[in-house]
Amino acid sequence: MTEPKTTATRERERARRHTGSSLSTAPREPQLPQLGALGLARWAWRQLTSMRTALFLLLLLSVAAVPGSVFPQRNIDAGRVSDYLAQNPATGPWLDRLGFFDVYASPWFSAIYLLLFVSLIGCIVPRTRMHVRALRATPPRAPARLSRLDEHVEVTTLLGQQEALEAARAALRAKRFRVHSHDGTSVSAESGYLRETGNLLFHLALTGIIVGMAVGHLLGWRGDLILSEGDEFASSATTYNTYSPGPLVGEDAVPGFVMQLDDLDVQFNETPGRSFGTPREFTAHVTVADEPGGETREADIAVNHPMVIGGADVFLLGNGYTPVITVRDAAGEVLYREATPFLAQDGNYRSVGVVKVPSASPKQLGFTGFFLPTAEPTFANGPVSVFPDAQNPELALSIWEGTLFPGGAPQSVYTLNTEQMTQVMGDDGEPALIRLKPGQTYELPGGRGSITFEEVKRFAGLSIRTDPGAPISLVSALLATLGLILGLTIKRRRVFVRVRPGGSEAGATVVTIGGLSKDSDPGLAGIIDTVGAAVHDPLADRKDRS
Repeated sequence: MTEPKTTATRERERARRHTGSSLSTAPREPQLPQLGALGLARWAWRQLTSMRTALFLLLLLSVAAVPGSVFPQRNIDAGRVSDYLAQNPATGPWLDRLGFFDVYASPWFSAIYLLLFVSLIGCIVPRTRMHVRALRATPPRAPARLSRLDEHVEVTTLLGQQEALEAARAALRAKRFRVHSHDGTSVSAESGYLRETGNLLFHLALTGIIVGMAVGHLLGWRGDLILSEGDEFASSATTYNTYSPGPLVGEDAVPGFVMQLDDLDVQFNETPGRSFGTPREFTAHVTVADEPGGETREADIAVNHPMVIGGADVFLLGNGYTPVITVRDAAGEVLYREATPFLAQDGNYRSVGVVKVPSASPKQLGFTGFFLPTAEPTFANGPVSVFPDAQNPELALSIWEGTLFPGGAPQSVYTLNTEQMTQVMGDDGEPALIRLKPGQTYELPGGRGSITFEEVKRFAGLSIRTDPGAPISLVSALLATLGLILGLTIKRRRVFVRVRPGGSEAGATVVTIGGLSKDSDPGLAGIIDTVGAAVHDPLADRKDRS
C-alpha cells in the first residue's frame, strides 16, 4: 500500500512533466499575418485619409507657398525673374529647374494640394456617414447613477413622476435639446449636433478652396504688360509682355479690347519726417474700347480698384519711369528711339535699365545704367535718387560695344550680357560715363554717334487676368469661416433625468438630473439648474449640488 501523495509531491511531478515536454518540443516562432497587396493598399489609404495626415498636408501646403513670396514669380514679373537669373548665375538656373519662379504651377506644389484634396475627401465621406447616422439616432439611455456625471443635481418635488418628466422635457426642448424617453422613469436629451456639422462644413470648404484653385488654373489666363503714357495697347494673346494661359484656355478666350494710358497720377508725401517719400496715390487714367474701332470711354485704375473689361479684370500692379531715349549714328540716322522702361530698385525709385542698339555698326552698342528721378547732383556716393518723384531727372549710363546676343540666345530686355562686349573708354582713357538731363545730347567717343535724353514718361505695370475659380474660393472661404465658428462655439451636451418615489414623504418625487459635455463647458451647470427649476415645487426641499 503506497502512501498518499502530498500536495508538494504532486506539484514536483507536474513540474517534471512540464520540463520534460519543453525540452522535447522546440519553442514555436510567432507567425505574423501577411498584409498582401490589398492589405497594404488599405493601410496606405487609411494613413492618407487620417485627420493627422490632412493637417500635415495643410501645413506642408502653407510651407510650400513660402517660396512664392520670397522669389519673384514669372507669371507676375518676368523681368524681375530674368534679373534674378542674371545676378545669380550659379543658383538661379537650379531654382528655375525646381520651379521656384513658378511655384503655384510646379509639379511638387500641385502634388501636395492634390494629395490634400484626396485626404480631405477621404476624411469627409466616412465622417459624414457617421454624422448622418448620429442625427437619425435617438439619445442614449440614461445611466443608472447620474451622480457620477460631471454635473448633477437632485430635486425633491410634490409633482408626480410623469408630471416631473414632462416638465423636464419642456425645459430641455426650450434649450433646443432632442428629447427621448427609453422608459417611463427617465428622459435622455442631446444637443450640439451643429458642432460636427460645422467641422464637416469647414473641411468641405477647404476642399472647395482647392477646387477653386484648380478651376482658376485650368480655365483662367493672365497677361502682363508695361504701358507708357500716351501709348495704346490692343489686347490679344500675342501682344502681352508675358502671357500665361491655363491648360484648357484657347487663344480666342482673350478679349480684344483696346486701351490707351492717358496719364498716370502718382503722388508722394513731401512732408519731412518718417513718411517722407512714401506713396500717397497711384491712379491710371485710361481710355478703353471693347473692340478695335468701337466706342471709347474713360476709366480709372487704382491699387485694389481694378477695372473690368471684356470679362477680364485689369489690375494696376506697379509703376515706374520710361525715359524716351534716341540713339543716332555718326551720319545722324536714328538707330533707336523708344520710351525705355527702367525698373525701380528702392523706395526713391533709383531705377536700372538697358538700351540695346543691334543696328549700330561696325559693332553693336549697348547702354546700361540708372535713371534717377531726383538725382543727387554730386554723385559723391554714386548715382542715387533722393526722392521718388521726377523733380531732378537724370540718366547715368555706361557704354558697351560688341555682340549683344551671344549665340543668338534670348535674354531679358532689362539686362545686358557683356560676355562678348567691351566697355567704351572716354578720351581720358577711363570708362565713359554718360550723364544726361531731359533735352541733352551726348556725343559718343570715337565717332560712334550720339545719344539723346528726350523726355521722361511714366509707365504703368498692368496685369489683365480672369479667374473662374475665384467665386468658388470666395464662397468656400466664407463657409470655412462659418464652419470654424460653429465648431468652436457650439458644445456637444447630453442631459439625463431620472425620477423615483420620494420614499418617506407621501406623494413626493425625487428627480435626479445629470449632464456631461464633450469638452470643458461652463454653461452646462446653468442648463442643469434650469431643468431643476422647472421640476421644482415651491413646497418641496431641494438638495444641494453634490
